[in-house]
Amino acid sequence: MPNSPNAQKALRQSEKRRLHNRNLRSALRTVIKKARSAAAEGGAAADEAVRIAVKRLDQAAAKGLIHKNTASRTKSRLVTLKKKSAS
Repeated sequence: MPNSPNAQKALRQSEKRRLHNRNLRSALRTVIKKARSAAAEGGAAADEAVRIAVKRLDQAAAKGLIHKNTASRTKSRLVTLKKKSAS
């Protein structure tokens, strides 16, 4: 347990941030999974799902939730999968 009031506050803050980030990361994973399944099937739904996933990935990278290279790599793979299923 933290001894000083500053350490107690830091513990509260880090716990709050951890829970918030966990929820955001979980939601991001869900959006990516939906985009992958839609992209594999193709169609108009795939375009919309991938567009939403790309937007969420950019937001997560901007907020530091994931690294920008991770976001870029994931976006690239989603778009490639969508193009492959479209042809």
